[in-house]
Amino acid sequence: MMLTPGTLAVISLALLAIGLLIAAGSLVAAELRRSRSGQAIGKAIQHGTIAPSTTSVDPGPVTDQPYKSDMELPFHWLDSRLGRALVADEDRNLIDQCGLPSKNAQLVFLVTRILLALLLPIAALVLWGEGQGRGVVVPVFALLFILGFMGPKWVLGRIASGRRARVAQELPLFVDLLRLLQGVGLSLDQSLQIMASDFSHVLPVLGYELSLANRQYTQGRTREHSLQRIANLHRNENLRSLVGLLVQVDRHGGAVQEPMRVFSDRLREHRRSEMKERIGKITVKMTAVMVTTLLPALVIVTAGPGVIAIFRSLGAVIK
Repeated sequence: MMLTPGTLAVISLALLAIGLLIAAGSLVAAELRRSRSGQAIGKAIQHGTIAPSTTSVDPGPVTDQPYKSDMELPFHWLDSRLGRALVADEDRNLIDQCGLPSKNAQLVFLVTRILLALLLPIAALVLWGEGQGRGVVVPVFALLFILGFMGPKWVLGRIASGRRARVAQELPLFVDLLRLLQGVGLSLDQSLQIMASDFSHVLPVLGYELSLANRQYTQGRTREHSLQRIANLHRNENLRSLVGLLVQVDRHGGAVQEPMRVFSDRLREHRRSEMKERIGKITVKMTAVMVTTLLPALVIVTAGPGVIAIFRSLGAVIK
């Protein structure tokens, strides 16, 4: 039996698929053992806490839901060496910028990246690979593997870029609302709480980030530490300056009306300069469009009558 390059590629991919199935089976078996031990430990702990009770209050049905929720999803994969290689710090930062639940989204990202990187080449092999030469199959499989591996990161990058643009758009309204709430006599904490709860529909990104910061603040963290995520996550210098101003006001006290007014004026001036820069770029880009569209029409309108007159005179001479 002659082993052609296509046959060798099929055999190697089949062996790779078998190896992956064996590895997946071992991981599933390990997870089952882990979940059983976790459930046993949870029930033992719950029975230990309920047994000494001598009151007549019915404790209700015994449930190990907290332990089940911890064992249903294998979050420890993310802390392994392979998990940190496949979901790097940059990918975790992108997930946070997208506003997704951190642990669940990281696990979904890990599984999606592995499945796409493996399933796209296998699907191409089944649907298209038969009868193709090795010089064509190998580059296509490599390209599909790269697309499957990098595709989820590209999607997250697009979503994160859109949210960063939204942050830049929401920041002036955020400053104006904060000035308004401070002007009616509310404290800084009250203003931030109201903005997170009542104005989240007009500040979808900053309202979500502010609600997380308020939750951390109520759990005992300092205002500076709770606002650190907003300052550094979306890579916005104006937002970082605003957070620094809020931290200084919270730490040292004082009136915030005048600093917020100065910051608002500076922010509007910065946005005005950005708009002028964009208009200048659009003017340069429109030059090529005008040359390719308006110039031919202008030549036809201006030189058209002269050309027609020349053709008529030549026709008269020929006759």
